[in-house]
Amino acid sequence: MRKLACLPAALCLAVAPAFAATKILFIGNSFTFGAHSAAMHYDSDQVHDLNPPDKLGRSIGGVPALFKEFTKEAGLDYDVSLETVGGKGFDYHLAEKRAEIDRPWDVVVGQGYSTIDEAHPGDPTLLINTTKQLADLLKARNPNVKFYLLATWSRADKVYPADAPAPWKGTPIEQMGKDIEKGYEAAARNASNVAGIIPLGLAWNSAIEQGLATANPYQDTGALKMNLWAYDSYHASSFGYYLEAAMDFGKVTGKDPMILAPKGKDHVAEDLGISPLQQQALLKLARDTLGR
Repeated sequence: MRKLACLPAALCLAVAPAFAATKILFIGNSFTFGAHSAAMHYDSDQVHDLNPPDKLGRSIGGVPALFKEFTKEAGLDYDVSLETVGGKGFDYHLAEKRAEIDRPWDVVVGQGYSTIDEAHPGDPTLLINTTKQLADLLKARNPNVKFYLLATWSRADKVYPADAPAPWKGTPIEQMGKDIEKGYEAAARNASNVAGIIPLGLAWNSAIEQGLATANPYQDTGALKMNLWAYDSYHASSFGYYLEAAMDFGKVTGKDPMILAPKGKDHVAEDLGISPLQQQALLKLARDTLGR
């Protein structure tokens, strides 16, 4: 395994020897499986989808497959699995998918419902309770498991439309991402063995603040800015999922995401239709957000 530059010491983690693949599980919903983008079925043969194929015989690749490709590019050995169900949080996975989750994983990345709680948007109570249950379950199987929480992005469809519901209607687009981050921080404090938070929503906010990405997908902002949202202004676009995978890569491996494109482009960006300049901007955004 070749040696690659690490992020600052606080982010650097020990990587398993090349002869022992690190077993990682991604738990989530459509925000993890890459809905409405080219990422959804990307390289699904390179990962283990723990749910059956769809009616067309297709399995999910999603962000976990992007992560897998990044680790291969970096010379790392990760055995990647995913347990994803659209529109569900940790409560569903604990109740309905325990058999798939209750195994001795080395690393787990968990992502809950997009509004923290479907019935009570913005209220972290359910997330706090189910995060602790999930963390305890994982630790019982492997006391050394590293469990990361992925804090997701602001949903434009919950902010801009005239019929958008409370609590984010009419607020600055960055506010929902900040509230989601706070909810996950509270959940992490309540579960003693959470290894850290992947602040994806804050990275989206930074992209908007820096002018790299559009703040309002309902307006025509021209071709110079990336639209991190998919056509529904809810899920992520390929740009958003690429950023998610880069954040996962940097946090889990401790490596600088910028190493993924030493010559200006990696094949994952090319496959997703992301230009070299856009890819460089997204990787730098991931590095800078993780290195705060």
